[in-house]
Amino acid sequence: MNRSELIAETAIALLSERGMRGLTHRAVDEAAGLPPGSTSNLARTRAALLELTLNRLTVLERRTFESVYEPGADPIDQLAAALHKQLQDSRRTLARFELALEATRRPELRTIYDAAGHQFRAPATALAAALGSTDPVRHGRQLIAYAEGLVFDALAGAGEIPSYEDLRKGLEELVRGMTGR
Repeated sequence: MNRSELIAETAIALLSERGMRGLTHRAVDEAAGLPPGSTSNLARTRAALLELTLNRLTVLERRTFESVYEPGADPIDQLAAALHKQLQDSRRTLARFELALEATRRPELRTIYDAAGHQFRAPATALAAALGSTDPVRHGRQLIAYAEGLVFDALAGAGEIPSYEDLRKGLEELVRGMTGR
């Protein structure tokens, strides 16, 4: 892991453990075991640190979804597996929630956050189409909204972490409602 990745992944851990207020250049240096000033040398401003963190987070989340993808496999199985895996490593998801909230107050971060989110829209649209949707763009957005709501409820809401079987059944019901099959 290079220094940039170490700093970004340490920032992700700090965001999940301490929230946005706990993320400082000094805190990243200390938690990563780096000499003082290392983080600010790489990411001069708070905005730069947030951008670095969000970009790394996007790479890691994309890898989660890619790791369960198998050509020809059942798309619902794959999506359930990806959600299950995401719920098992709540650290990244909690950090993303922190960044999402911060993006509502920082237009420069909102632009980066939205661009990162678009990387997940096209695959969701393709998935909806593969599942037989007659309106894959709308249904792709609904798949994402369902997944995000479920994850939020399990990690930050009053819900509990669902089993793989519960995730799969919920996705089947959602897709059945979308496609009529």
